[in-house]
Amino acid sequence: MAKLRRFFEGRNIHYITCSTYRQTPVFDSDRFKLLFVDTLRALRLELQFKLIGYVLMPEHFHMMIWPSATVNPSRVMKSLKERTALGILDQLDQNQQSTWCRKILSRCILPPTFHGHERRRVWLPRSHDINIYTEKKRLEKLNYMHANPVKRGLVKTPGDWPWSSWRFYYLGDDSLLTMDNVT
Repeated sequence: MAKLRRFFEGRNIHYITCSTYRQTPVFDSDRFKLLFVDTLRALRLELQFKLIGYVLMPEHFHMMIWPSATVNPSRVMKSLKERTALGILDQLDQNQQSTWCRKILSRCILPPTFHGHERRRVWLPRSHDINIYTEKKRLEKLNYMHANPVKRGLVKTPGDWPWSSWRFYYLGDDSLLTMDNVT
């Protein structure tokens, strides 16, 4: 299989999607949702990228970032996935008395035929990254993210889902994450 070439042109906005291994609903847990948000907040400060929008779903997330001149989206994703995976696996290990934690942990185990050094995985190895060149496309992707929980039947309106940037944009609610201006 040919390796995908990735282009990080200038200072484009990137729309990124990443799913959990085996579509495991890790983020049915509010504890893990908060871990994800806290990690994203910390990385944004550390790596100096702008966060334009996001939505965290039970088994995947979408986000739009505007990387700095010194940090590309691959580094952001690598750090986000590593840190959240370590935190999630640690919490699952510590709470194996919980049926839900045991079930989620069992879905993270890689098959014996896997030849890497890993034995467990939270995230799929690849993410999908699209360069956003126009304001029209930025708004399209932002609206798609915000509608995702409604489409999936998790809530009736986007404002009912606190795990996205919708509440920031339409209610001025920055209690979880503040979004950055694109100008």
